[in-house]
Amino acid sequence: MTNALVVIDVQESFRARPLWATVNNPDVVKNVGLLVEAARAAGDTVIWVVHSEPGTGGVFDPESGFVRVVDELTPAPGEPVLVKTVHNAFTTTDLQHRLTVAGVRAVTVCGLRTEQCVETTARVASDLGYQVTYVTDATATFPIPHRDAPAEQTVEELLADSRTLSAEDVVARTEYALAGRFATIRTVAELVGG
Repeated sequence: MTNALVVIDVQESFRARPLWATVNNPDVVKNVGLLVEAARAAGDTVIWVVHSEPGTGGVFDPESGFVRVVDELTPAPGEPVLVKTVHNAFTTTDLQHRLTVAGVRAVTVCGLRTEQCVETTARVASDLGYQVTYVTDATATFPIPHRDAPAEQTVEELLADSRTLSAEDVVARTEYALAGRFATIRTVAELVGG
């Protein structure tokens, strides 16, 4: 079965935000790099996706200069970098077309954020009939504020709020929600050895 690695939102935009100090997986870039190397060695398709919010003036606005793959990782010639404007990597890109043309029937997903764009892409991919592998330790996320928390709270306020959902709880919930329904949960070591 032809496989594709879809690298989602591993971009400088996230590191430009104060919230980056709370990232649950400081090894995410390294782990994504290991998956990319393994996919290339296996001859799998590698597709990069970045998130863009044009006209917002924030770090996801292309005008900010941060809407690019992180500096440590470089797409190889022929590896597309798709730009999406919604949570999943399919709706506003030609990802499905590219996968179909390449004969891909299985996708491995990784990137930022665990419960947001990566999980949403996994769910959509499953609904589209792809066999999905979700590599949790090649994803990363942050604590999530309570729905009633102030919109502009500081990182310190977020962490001090007892209603904040910890990143660890986010990751656990994501795995429970996906496993056996939308994806097979794997680790980098399981996929690349080591």
